[in-house]
Amino acid sequence: MTGTPAPRTAAPRTARGALRLVRTAAELNALPRYGERAVVMTMGALHEGHAALIRAARAHAGPDGQVLVTVFVNPLQFGAGEDLDRYPRTLDADLAVAGAAGADTVFAPSADEVYPGGEPQVRIAAGPMGERLEGASRPGHFDGMLTVVAKLLHLTAPDTAFYGEKDAQQLALITRMARDLNFPVRIVGVPTVREGDGLALSSRNGYLSEAERRAAPALFHALRAGREAGLRAAGFRDGLDPAGLGPADDPGSAGGLGPAGRLGPAGAAAVPGADPATSGAGPDAPATPATPAGPDARADSATPADPDVPADTAAPAAPEARAALVADPDAVRAAARRVLDEAARAEPPVRLDYLALVDPSDFTEVTAGHTGEAVLAVAARLGATRLIDNIRLSFGAAV
Repeated sequence: MTGTPAPRTAAPRTARGALRLVRTAAELNALPRYGERAVVMTMGALHEGHAALIRAARAHAGPDGQVLVTVFVNPLQFGAGEDLDRYPRTLDADLAVAGAAGADTVFAPSADEVYPGGEPQVRIAAGPMGERLEGASRPGHFDGMLTVVAKLLHLTAPDTAFYGEKDAQQLALITRMARDLNFPVRIVGVPTVREGDGLALSSRNGYLSEAERRAAPALFHALRAGREAGLRAAGFRDGLDPAGLGPADDPGSAGGLGPAGRLGPAGAAAVPGADPATSGAGPDAPATPATPAGPDARADSATPADPDVPADTAAPAAPEARAALVADPDAVRAAARRVLDEAARAEPPVRLDYLALVDPSDFTEVTAGHTGEAVLAVAARLGATRLIDNIRLSFGAAV
């Protein structure tokens, strides 16, 4: 890590004080360091999904640890024609959300503080994995994202960093970067938070018109249809999970985007140099400490997850039963595409960017005989707003 962080001291034994706002690297380096330091990186416009990340970080760090939230709209990851200028800046509201969720400090630097002298001449390249799906639709996006994440990891010097699983490819690339470049940090994924109708929370949802908002859950419905087709192919009647985990049409139930729809069993990637986890609970339950998995364990470091949690039920989740295996990747794709084809004919139309069923280790399409983990990912536009979503599926053999 660069800079000279303040030496670690004994954890304070008094209640945490008021939320601190810092603007410069010098102020950040001057902070006393105690206990476990966890960081949540955001671009602001915080919502319940961000609050879930902060709560997970606080649960992991414990009452005697530190939780830092970064708020920085990174110009490097916006391409030509994207929404950098209209991206919401709501720092006062962000401070309220961060403090209520358990943050100690918000680091909200200017672009000049993060990139002194202008845009960096040396950047991190995402490589082939960053050129697929989101990378193909948004050239250069992941290079800019990894560059700022690397800088913020150096500046904040955390023990653990928490990221949302809705951005599955982003989480995969951050984990790969941390492992490949020996960042001494543990990367943890936290479940997607959803509205009651299944729409994944996103700052961009605010751009949707009323009609577009009513159409937007089609992305979730497509993912759910793919999962149900995979369960039927595996021999489970009506696409219901055999573990008695709830109906598949409930976005918050374990049978909906539950065990077979989660993005991984453990929730974190242990990176060389990071201390081993001290708790047996994963970020599946954001109010309990997270448990890292090894970086090579089923590629869960790429996109770990739990049942996606509705925004109105984002309390700690109970331990889940073991996921049922799905089967037949072609059936999964076909079922999801049927939903999206129908949504494309509706008004307003959902205009598909991509639907992909990929290996989470490299984001290449899986083949018909695939077994093991896969991510079913979708991106689409409603009007001028682009939305993404995903679930993880665990494939066994078809019956």
